[in-house]
Amino acid sequence: MGKNQIYQLRTLATLLGVMLVLTTCKKSENLPDPVTDGDGNVYISVTIGTQVWMKENLKTTKYNDGTAIPLVTDGAVWEALTTPGYCWYNNDATTYKATYGALYNWYAVNNGKLCPTGWHVPTDAEWTTMTTYLGGEDVAGGKLKEIGLTHWQSPNTEATNETGFTAVPSGGRYMDGAFALIGGNGSWWSSSEYLTTDAYYRWVGFDSPTVSRTNGNSHCGFSVRCLKDDM
Repeated sequence: MGKNQIYQLRTLATLLGVMLVLTTCKKSENLPDPVTDGDGNVYISVTIGTQVWMKENLKTTKYNDGTAIPLVTDGAVWEALTTPGYCWYNNDATTYKATYGALYNWYAVNNGKLCPTGWHVPTDAEWTTMTTYLGGEDVAGGKLKEIGLTHWQSPNTEATNETGFTAVPSGGRYMDGAFALIGGNGSWWSSSEYLTTDAYYRWVGFDSPTVSRTNGNSHCGFSVRCLKDDM
Protein backbone atom coordinates (compact mmCIF):
# COMPACT_ATOMS: atom_id res chain seq x y z
CA MET A 1 0.00 0.00 0.00
CA GLY A 2 1.45 3.33 -1.05
CA LYS A 3 1.85 6.39 1.17
CA ASN A 4 -0.90 8.20 -0.73
CA GLN A 5 -3.37 5.35 -0.05
CA ILE A 6 -2.44 5.28 3.64
CA TYR A 7 -2.98 9.05 3.85
CA GLN A 8 -6.39 8.72 2.19
CA LEU A 9 -7.48 5.98 4.60
CA ARG A 10 -6.36 8.04 7.61
CA THR A 11 -8.26 11.05 6.28
CA LEU A 12 -11.39 8.95 5.75
CA ALA A 13 -11.14 7.51 9.26
CA THR A 14 -10.83 10.99 10.72
CA LEU A 15 -13.88 12.20 8.82
CA LEU A 16 -15.91 9.19 9.92
CA GLY A 17 -14.88 9.82 13.51
CA VAL A 18 -16.02 13.45 13.32
CA MET A 19 -19.33 12.38 11.78
CA LEU A 20 -19.83 9.83 14.57
CA VAL A 21 -19.20 12.45 17.24
CA LEU A 22 -21.56 14.92 15.57
CA THR A 23 -24.26 12.25 15.20
CA THR A 24 -23.90 11.24 18.84
CA CYS A 25 -24.14 14.85 19.98
CA LYS A 26 -27.22 15.41 17.86
CA LYS A 27 -28.97 12.39 19.37
CA SER A 28 -28.13 13.54 22.89
CA GLU A 29 -29.60 16.95 22.19
CA ASN A 30 -32.88 15.29 21.20
CA LEU A 31 -33.24 13.31 24.42
CA PRO A 32 -35.99 14.66 26.69
CA ASP A 33 -34.84 16.62 29.70
CA PRO A 34 -35.61 14.92 33.03
CA VAL A 35 -38.21 16.58 35.25
CA THR A 36 -37.87 16.85 39.03
CA ASP A 37 -40.75 17.25 41.48
CA GLY A 38 -40.83 18.85 44.94
CA ASP A 39 -39.54 15.65 46.58
CA GLY A 40 -36.64 15.27 44.18
CA ASN A 41 -38.22 12.43 42.20
CA VAL A 42 -37.00 12.49 38.61
CA TYR A 43 -39.28 11.71 35.65
CA ILE A 44 -38.61 11.06 31.97
CA SER A 45 -40.97 12.54 29.40
CA VAL A 46 -42.32 11.30 26.08
CA THR A 47 -43.68 13.21 23.08
CA ILE A 48 -47.09 12.17 21.75
CA GLY A 49 -48.11 14.28 18.77
CA THR A 50 -47.57 17.90 19.77
CA GLN A 51 -47.73 17.15 23.51
CA VAL A 52 -45.01 16.20 25.98
CA TRP A 53 -46.15 13.88 28.79
CA MET A 54 -44.48 12.33 31.80
CA LYS A 55 -44.09 8.60 31.24
CA GLU A 56 -44.58 7.82 34.94
CA ASN A 57 -47.31 8.53 37.45
CA LEU A 58 -46.67 11.45 39.76
CA LYS A 59 -45.41 10.55 43.23
CA THR A 60 -44.75 13.91 44.86
CA THR A 61 -45.88 14.66 48.41
CA LYS A 62 -45.35 18.40 48.00
CA TYR A 63 -46.72 21.11 45.75
CA ASN A 64 -44.27 22.92 43.49
CA ASP A 65 -44.05 25.74 46.05
CA GLY A 66 -42.79 23.31 48.70
CA THR A 67 -46.06 23.08 50.65
CA ALA A 68 -46.78 19.57 51.94
CA ILE A 69 -49.86 17.73 50.69
CA PRO A 70 -51.65 15.98 53.58
CA LEU A 71 -51.16 12.21 53.68
CA VAL A 72 -54.49 10.61 54.58
CA THR A 73 -54.52 6.93 55.52
CA ASP A 74 -57.76 6.57 57.47
CA GLY A 75 -60.73 5.68 55.26
CA ALA A 76 -63.32 7.66 57.20
CA VAL A 77 -61.13 10.75 57.17
CA TRP A 78 -60.55 10.31 53.43
CA GLU A 79 -64.29 10.11 52.80
CA ALA A 80 -64.96 13.32 54.72
CA LEU A 81 -62.25 15.36 53.00
CA THR A 82 -63.18 18.48 51.05
CA THR A 83 -59.53 19.60 50.98
CA PRO A 84 -56.41 18.17 49.31
CA GLY A 85 -55.12 14.74 50.23
CA TYR A 86 -53.00 11.93 48.85
CA CYS A 87 -52.18 8.33 49.74
CA TRP A 88 -50.36 5.25 48.51
CA TYR A 89 -52.31 2.20 47.40
CA ASN A 90 -53.23 0.17 50.50
CA ASN A 91 -51.27 2.77 52.48
CA ASP A 92 -48.12 0.88 51.45
CA ALA A 93 -45.50 3.14 49.90
CA THR A 94 -42.81 0.45 50.07
CA THR A 95 -44.73 -1.84 47.73
CA TYR A 96 -46.53 0.58 45.44
CA LYS A 97 -44.83 3.99 45.27
CA ALA A 98 -42.02 3.28 42.80
CA THR A 99 -44.16 1.58 40.15
CA TYR A 100 -47.59 3.16 40.59
CA GLY A 101 -47.01 6.58 42.14
CA ALA A 102 -49.44 8.28 44.50
CA LEU A 103 -53.22 8.54 44.47
CA TYR A 104 -54.59 12.09 44.79
CA ASN A 105 -58.07 13.36 45.41
CA TRP A 106 -59.27 16.05 43.02
CA TYR A 107 -58.94 18.75 45.64
CA ALA A 108 -55.17 18.22 45.43
CA VAL A 109 -55.36 18.46 41.63
CA ASN A 110 -57.45 21.62 41.76
CA ASN A 111 -54.78 23.43 43.78
CA GLY A 112 -52.98 24.09 40.48
CA LYS A 113 -49.52 23.45 41.95
CA LEU A 114 -49.39 19.67 41.94
CA CYS A 115 -47.09 19.25 38.94
CA PRO A 116 -43.54 20.62 38.73
CA THR A 117 -43.16 24.19 37.50
CA GLY A 118 -43.59 24.28 33.72
CA TRP A 119 -45.98 21.33 33.85
CA HIS A 120 -49.66 20.91 34.69
CA VAL A 121 -52.42 18.36 35.18
CA PRO A 122 -53.98 18.01 31.70
CA THR A 123 -57.44 19.37 31.03
CA ASP A 124 -60.23 17.17 29.71
CA ALA A 125 -59.67 18.74 26.27
CA GLU A 126 -55.93 17.99 26.38
CA TRP A 127 -56.61 14.35 27.14
CA THR A 128 -58.94 14.30 24.13
CA THR A 129 -56.23 15.84 21.96
CA MET A 130 -53.99 12.92 22.85
CA THR A 131 -56.55 10.15 22.32
CA THR A 132 -57.66 11.71 19.02
CA TYR A 133 -54.05 11.78 17.80
CA LEU A 134 -53.79 8.07 18.66
CA GLY A 135 -56.79 7.18 16.52
CA GLY A 136 -59.62 7.67 18.99
CA GLU A 137 -60.66 6.36 22.39
CA ASP A 138 -61.45 2.86 21.07
CA VAL A 139 -57.80 2.08 20.31
CA ALA A 140 -55.74 4.62 22.24
CA GLY A 141 -55.54 2.56 25.43
CA GLY A 142 -53.61 -0.25 23.80
CA LYS A 143 -51.06 2.25 22.52
CA LEU A 144 -50.61 3.67 26.02
CA LYS A 145 -50.47 0.50 28.14
CA GLU A 146 -47.24 -1.07 29.33
CA ILE A 147 -46.80 -4.39 27.53
CA GLY A 148 -46.74 -7.76 29.23
CA LEU A 149 -48.18 -9.13 32.45
CA THR A 150 -45.60 -7.96 34.98
CA HIS A 151 -48.10 -5.42 36.32
CA TRP A 152 -51.23 -5.87 34.18
CA GLN A 153 -53.66 -8.74 34.64
CA SER A 154 -54.11 -11.10 31.70
CA PRO A 155 -54.88 -10.62 28.87
CA ASN A 156 -53.75 -6.94 28.81
CA THR A 157 -55.66 -6.59 25.56
CA GLU A 158 -53.81 -5.06 22.57
CA ALA A 159 -51.12 -3.46 24.72
CA THR A 160 -48.26 -2.19 22.53
CA ASN A 161 -46.99 0.87 24.44
CA GLU A 162 -45.96 2.25 21.06
CA THR A 163 -46.25 5.77 22.49
CA GLY A 164 -43.86 5.12 25.37
CA PHE A 165 -46.50 6.41 27.81
CA THR A 166 -46.21 3.15 29.81
CA ALA A 167 -49.61 3.21 31.50
CA VAL A 168 -49.69 0.96 34.57
CA PRO A 169 -52.72 -0.43 36.44
CA SER A 170 -52.42 1.67 39.58
CA GLY A 171 -55.98 1.08 40.79
CA GLY A 172 -57.62 3.79 42.88
CA ARG A 173 -59.29 4.76 46.09
CA TYR A 174 -63.06 5.03 46.27
CA MET A 175 -64.71 8.02 47.88
CA ASP A 176 -65.41 5.88 50.97
CA GLY A 177 -61.68 5.27 51.42
CA ALA A 178 -61.55 1.68 50.09
CA PHE A 179 -58.76 0.66 47.69
CA ALA A 180 -59.49 -1.38 44.56
CA LEU A 181 -58.48 -2.48 41.06
CA ILE A 182 -54.70 -2.63 41.33
CA GLY A 183 -53.43 -4.68 38.39
CA GLY A 184 -56.65 -4.32 36.44
CA ASN A 185 -57.25 -0.63 35.94
CA GLY A 186 -55.37 2.65 35.70
CA SER A 187 -57.13 6.00 36.18
CA TRP A 188 -55.80 9.55 35.71
CA TRP A 189 -57.40 12.83 36.71
CA SER A 190 -57.94 15.78 34.44
CA SER A 191 -58.02 19.30 35.84
CA SER A 192 -61.52 19.88 34.42
CA GLU A 193 -64.49 20.02 36.76
CA TYR A 194 -67.68 18.25 35.69
CA LEU A 195 -69.93 19.33 38.54
CA THR A 196 -69.15 20.98 41.85
CA THR A 197 -68.61 17.49 43.29
CA ASP A 198 -67.12 15.73 40.24
CA ALA A 199 -64.30 16.03 37.71
CA TYR A 200 -63.36 14.30 34.45
CA TYR A 201 -60.81 11.52 34.36
CA ARG A 202 -59.55 8.83 31.97
CA TRP A 203 -59.11 5.13 32.63
CA VAL A 204 -57.82 2.06 30.84
CA GLY A 205 -58.41 -1.59 31.72
CA PHE A 206 -56.67 -4.95 31.40
CA ASP A 207 -59.29 -6.40 29.04
CA SER A 208 -59.74 -3.57 26.52
CA PRO A 209 -57.72 -1.26 24.24
CA THR A 210 -60.09 1.60 25.04
CA VAL A 211 -59.42 4.85 26.89
CA SER A 212 -62.65 5.65 28.69
CA ARG A 213 -63.68 9.22 29.51
CA THR A 214 -65.95 9.65 32.50
CA ASN A 215 -66.40 11.70 35.65
CA GLY A 216 -65.62 10.77 39.22
CA ASN A 217 -66.37 12.16 42.63
CA SER A 218 -63.77 14.65 43.84
CA HIS A 219 -63.19 12.48 46.93
CA CYS A 220 -61.83 9.62 44.80
CA GLY A 221 -58.11 8.90 44.65
CA PHE A 222 -56.62 8.55 41.16
CA SER A 223 -53.21 8.78 39.55
CA VAL A 224 -51.85 11.91 37.85
CA ARG A 225 -49.77 12.31 34.71
CA CYS A 226 -48.33 15.76 34.14
CA LEU A 227 -48.29 17.51 30.76
CA LYS A 228 -45.67 20.04 29.77
CA ASP A 229 -46.87 23.64 29.39
CA ASP A 230 -47.03 25.05 25.87
CA MET A 231 -43.86 26.90 25.00
